[in-house]
Amino acid sequence: MTNQEKTYDVITYGRSSIDLYSQKVGSRFEDIPGFHAFVGGSPLNIAVGCSRLGLKASLLSGVGRDKVGDFILNFLENEKVATENVRVIEGTRSSAVILGIEPPDRFPLVYYRDNCADSQINIDQVLKAGIEQSRLLEVSGTALNIEPTRSAAFLAAEIAQKNEIPVMLDLDFRADQWHDIRAFGVTVRAFMRNVNIVLGTEEEILAAYLSDESQLSISHQQISAPEIKGDLNEAIAGILKLGVDALIVKTGSRGAIIYLPDGKVEPVPGFPVEVVNILGAGDAFAAGFIYGFLKGWGLYKCCRMGNACGAHVVTQLGCANFTPFEKEILAFIESKGGF
Repeated sequence: MTNQEKTYDVITYGRSSIDLYSQKVGSRFEDIPGFHAFVGGSPLNIAVGCSRLGLKASLLSGVGRDKVGDFILNFLENEKVATENVRVIEGTRSSAVILGIEPPDRFPLVYYRDNCADSQINIDQVLKAGIEQSRLLEVSGTALNIEPTRSAAFLAAEIAQKNEIPVMLDLDFRADQWHDIRAFGVTVRAFMRNVNIVLGTEEEILAAYLSDESQLSISHQQISAPEIKGDLNEAIAGILKLGVDALIVKTGSRGAIIYLPDGKVEPVPGFPVEVVNILGAGDAFAAGFIYGFLKGWGLYKCCRMGNACGAHVVTQLGCANFTPFEKEILAFIESKGGF
C-alpha cells in the first residue's frame, strides 16, 4: 500500500479535553474574572495541528456522553480531523482543564480527569483504529498512566511496528496523573522499545529516570513545567540505549536538540517571539515535526518546522485553536530567513 493509499497520514493516541483559559492575561488564578472555552489534550492538539498543515489526521481517544464531548467532537469535525476513532464511552466524563495565564513564567493548571473517557481507550478500539493503514502513530505518555488505555497503547505500538509504521512518543509528563511519579519512567522505558522517535522537554527526559520523589518539585501548580533534579546526559544516554532512532529534546525559546544513537548531537535554533502562553507549544512543535517527517525531510529541517509552529502558538492564548495553517507558517519561516 503506497502512502497515497493510506487512510491516515497520522493517528494520535491519548487525551482530549475542554480547556478553560483565563480571559485576563496576567491575572492571579484567584482573581480570574472568566474563562475562554477551547479544546486541548496533547494528542488532540497535535491532530489539529497536523490537519491544519494539510495532513490526514485521526484522533484515537474517548469522550463521555455529555455536552463537553459534543463540544470536542464538533471542534474536531470543523477542523477536518477524523473522529471515527473518538469513541463515546458510556459511564465516563469528558476531560477538562482549567488554566491561569501569568506570563512570563507562571501558568498554573488544574486537571479534572476522574473517570475520564480518554483513559478508557481499550484493545478493541485499537484493533478497529486502522493503525496499519496510517503512515505514523503518535502516542502521548499520559496515555500510559492507567488501564485500560496503557495496555491498549502498547498494542497500538506493536501493530505499528509489525506494519513498519513509525511510532513517535511524546513523553507528555504530568506528575499528578501517576499514582507514583517513578511509575512514569518504568512505563515509558518499557514502551520505548517499540518507538522510533521520542519527543520531550529536558524535564520530561529526567522524569523518565526519576528514582526518588524528592527529585521533583512543582511550584504555583505548574503541572506541565515541574522542576526535576537529575543527570540529563545520563538520562539521554539511557533513552538512546533502548533502541530508538532519535531523541528530540525541546528546549523552549532555544529551539531543540537532536540526539542520535551514534553519538551525533545537533542543536536546532528556535524563532524568538513575545511569549503569551507556553502551553501547547510542544504539541505545535510535534505537529510541525510530523509534517516534515512525513514529507521525508531531514531531522534538522523537521525540527525547524516544529520550532516555528511552537513559536507561533506561544504568542496566542490557547493551544489547538491557535495552531498555524501550512501557508501561514511557511510564510513565517521565510520571513525569518528560511529553514
